[in-house]
Amino acid sequence: MRRFTVMAFLIIGMCASLFSSVDAREPDAVIDIWSGAAPGETTRHTGTKLARRANENPPATRVKDITRPQLQVFQPPADKRNGAAVLIFPGGGYNYVVTDKEGSEAAEWLNELGITAFVVHYRTKQKSPSTQKNAQLSPASERPLQDGQRALSLVRQRASEWGVKPDRIGVIGFSAGGQAAALVTTRFDERSYKPTDATDKVSCRPDFSLLVYPWRLVDDKTGDLNEVFTVSKSTPPTFLVHAHNDGATPLSSILFYTALKKNGVGSELHIYETGGHGYGMRPVENSDVDTWTDRAEDWLRQRSLTSAKK
Repeated sequence: MRRFTVMAFLIIGMCASLFSSVDAREPDAVIDIWSGAAPGETTRHTGTKLARRANENPPATRVKDITRPQLQVFQPPADKRNGAAVLIFPGGGYNYVVTDKEGSEAAEWLNELGITAFVVHYRTKQKSPSTQKNAQLSPASERPLQDGQRALSLVRQRASEWGVKPDRIGVIGFSAGGQAAALVTTRFDERSYKPTDATDKVSCRPDFSLLVYPWRLVDDKTGDLNEVFTVSKSTPPTFLVHAHNDGATPLSSILFYTALKKNGVGSELHIYETGGHGYGMRPVENSDVDTWTDRAEDWLRQRSLTSAKK
């Protein structure tokens, strides 16, 4: 019995080691969001990978110092594509982008549903002074919003290239990426940068939105939804997920949902009692928060945005 126990632990350890060393799927293509330098940038750097954290199994990849934002394209097999697309905004507090746990892993899930996915490697925080012009936006969030608006227009403009329908393009965001996605979801009537070419004439309004534990949507002074999120009757339908015990308060999702409800926008909100923050699609001990993808699939199916059968 003792020998069996030892062998079992060895097998489990080997499996865990293999799982933690598996690299994320490589994208099918990588595309620059801007044809030249992004607004206000003097460099074009795709970022630097941070050392992986020893306490993470499986680990997560974090990329900092991005000044050349890009889209990583993940496509389902040609016979499974249903014409829908989603731009994925990973989290990272705007200090870095979590490219796998909240990026390529979500892309693979969407691909299983027949949805083409684009992971947005938006610009991260700079040490240099901000060139921000919009007083409502924080210096850290303005650049991801610019990259997000441009990326949406770019995907819509080139939709036929990826077998995507221009009226079936949505966004999903995690944590700080959820804040960026919330900005893209609500601030589509006006560009956050000076338009420069034909791409900027194409609509940057997403057709639907999924916000997963969105970060800091609440005004710290008033306790209300920050007025920068201009929810209106033309805001696209939105799916929201949060955990009750999330330190990045679930009030962000609750208040955003309330604003959607008041404006008659179709939406769905799920609050799990446990789960914390930053789980992406990965399981959390003593929680079923990772089942949010099942709820999201139902929501997408109701809108004919997935070809996967239940």
